[in-house]
Amino acid sequence: MKMTIRFVLPLLAVLGVVAYVVSPLVETLTFRWFTRDLDLRASLIINAVQDSLVGHLDSKDAKKIAALFNRITLDDRLMAMGYCDIDAKLVYHTQLFPKEIQCPSSKIQPTEKSKLISLSSGDVYITLTPADSSRRDLGEVALVHDMSYAQRRSSDTRRYIFFFFVGLGLIISAITVFIAHLSLRGWVSSLRSFLRSDNTPGKKRHSTEISPIIKDFRMLIKQLESNQRVRDENLLSWTPKMLKNILGRELTGEEILVVSNREPYIHHRLENGMVKVRYPASGLVTALEPVMRACSGTWIAHGSGNADRDNVDKHDHIRVPPENPSYTLRRVWLSPEEELGYYYGFSNEGIWPLCHIAHTRPTFKSSDWKQYQAVNEKFADVVVKEAKTKSPVVLIQDYHLALLPKMIRERLPDATIITFWHIPWPNPEAFGICPWREEILEGLLGSNIVGFHIQFHCNNFIDTVDRFLESRIDREHSTISLGGKLTAINAYPISIEWNPHWLRSQPSIAASRSAIRSKNGLSNDALVGIGVDRLDYTKGIIERFLAIEHLLETSPEWVGKFSFIQIAAPSRTSIEAYKRFQIDVQSVCDRINTRFGTNNYKPIILLIEHHEPQEVFKYYRGADLCFVGSLHDGMNLVAKEFIAARDDDSGVLILSLFAGASRELPEALVVNPYDTTQCAEALRIALEMPESEKRDRMKSMRGLVQEYNVYRWAGRMLMDAGRIKQKNRLLRKMATLGNWKKSGE
Repeated sequence: MKMTIRFVLPLLAVLGVVAYVVSPLVETLTFRWFTRDLDLRASLIINAVQDSLVGHLDSKDAKKIAALFNRITLDDRLMAMGYCDIDAKLVYHTQLFPKEIQCPSSKIQPTEKSKLISLSSGDVYITLTPADSSRRDLGEVALVHDMSYAQRRSSDTRRYIFFFFVGLGLIISAITVFIAHLSLRGWVSSLRSFLRSDNTPGKKRHSTEISPIIKDFRMLIKQLESNQRVRDENLLSWTPKMLKNILGRELTGEEILVVSNREPYIHHRLENGMVKVRYPASGLVTALEPVMRACSGTWIAHGSGNADRDNVDKHDHIRVPPENPSYTLRRVWLSPEEELGYYYGFSNEGIWPLCHIAHTRPTFKSSDWKQYQAVNEKFADVVVKEAKTKSPVVLIQDYHLALLPKMIRERLPDATIITFWHIPWPNPEAFGICPWREEILEGLLGSNIVGFHIQFHCNNFIDTVDRFLESRIDREHSTISLGGKLTAINAYPISIEWNPHWLRSQPSIAASRSAIRSKNGLSNDALVGIGVDRLDYTKGIIERFLAIEHLLETSPEWVGKFSFIQIAAPSRTSIEAYKRFQIDVQSVCDRINTRFGTNNYKPIILLIEHHEPQEVFKYYRGADLCFVGSLHDGMNLVAKEFIAARDDDSGVLILSLFAGASRELPEALVVNPYDTTQCAEALRIALEMPESEKRDRMKSMRGLVQEYNVYRWAGRMLMDAGRIKQKNRLLRKMATLGNWKKSGE
């Protein structure tokens, strides 16, 4: 019934509009036909009675003229008749001749021989015809025609047109609906047959009637995926168990391979010969390690520890975590030359400063680029070797492996590849600096999905591709088609596990406060701020120190009462820019401590050494505030770790607006790290903030981090991967159907 209405109503509406437009045209045409007929009739009447009329006029026999006029006007359509002499006087006329009309009349111009006139009794049509065109001494005969007849005919015509179009519409609608039902039945039958078949060679070929709607069918699949995704996200409570269930449902039997430069566990040999397992200071590891513990699989990464080779099997595998093995770490070995060119060179002297607006000039060398290509090839070979199936789900992490997606795609065409870019993506003008920009973009677009922390970075990436590659971009659905392969560009805000497993062995808040103050020579009543970063120029450490200096200048009452502990893990120490930065950080710290410090007090306590997560969380729990002052950052998980650590609902977070986390955590004190005065004021507000306000802010932020945890982040990507695999299976069937159609033609 709905289909019938869908076809019939638009058709009737169109026909109604046509009838509405045509009706006045037909009415005008009909009127012209009538008036032309009346002119012709008037001429015929005068010609027929001309001899009698002229004789009577010459003899001025009024009775005979009246009798002649009355006989002529017996015709129903002829209302009256009169004679106008050459002096424009109405000499003779029938009884019904309208008094409003005189000879000559203002309504009949001398140049007009016929005209439609509206009288009080109705419309009339008057014709003036010479009594004898050969004689100038005779006047004209006026015939007054009753137009009610023409109006009745016009009304009948309109009615006939209306019924004609109604009938035509019903007939066309019936035929259209009948054909549509037949076609739909054929399409449904073909679609059912197609979806139920396995389309293996040698089987009977199905009807190709659905081929024209394959594109629409793809769009429908995408729409259903989007709706399902929103529905799933709203209904799911994201926990490790739920993530496992999702994998079992969406990726039944699929193997998960994670690929990154950074490994989650490093075996380091101490000077005394003992081997210690270290957990690196890395947001990437912080996010992914709990996910791998939850869903198992294989993590492929560069083995960077000096004792890593001594702790793997003959296949370079080791089960981790050490205390409770739940997944496999596959280590990839790099030579010093490869590490220097690929990691320290192209990745961290080129791409890292290119993508971070921190005013450090990127450096690109051809030798570094060659090593970058070679190492990406090495990782691709390892992925293929580790893959137990032809269609694994591969999660590629970060900027060190930008070429890897395309390389894996060439080796494993059926793999589902998701690349997550953990750092910001710059605008096209900035990225255009890179000499190998096209190769990097093409490499990333070997992925099924490219993920970023925030939509802004997605938009920048799409704009960059639009600028430098010949591709088809669908901005509405955020997809890029390159070489016939479709890549989705999605935002996946990264997060941390909830609750962090590092909290299980933590002492109470009170014990943590006492421990960090005692360890750093602070009094129990001292107010403490904490900063946790790699020693990197993008983290805003110097800007943070300058804000502390400005606070102590403008609010001297905090001298001796407030100290800031900066944990700065050494990073990329072989790069000259990082060496200089460490010297600058130490210099600024020493200057401020000399200016405001005493024998028993340091305003800034700088700890340039690696700290294990258990120690870092103790500092989170014991501090009064945490300052995250990144100059440019993808997300920054320190902010979320601090929130997760504060199960007392206390503490204040000061957060840079240039960190992706600021878009999710408006309850933090959001600052511009370049604005020293604003940052100092934020420190003062944090130190003086009432406990009730701290609790309100922290409760809100903890609720958000709990809901939007790392399992949700990973789950969304893996659910998307599952849908892509399902869609690809269906699209392969459609491609087979398209090939059948071409061969049939």
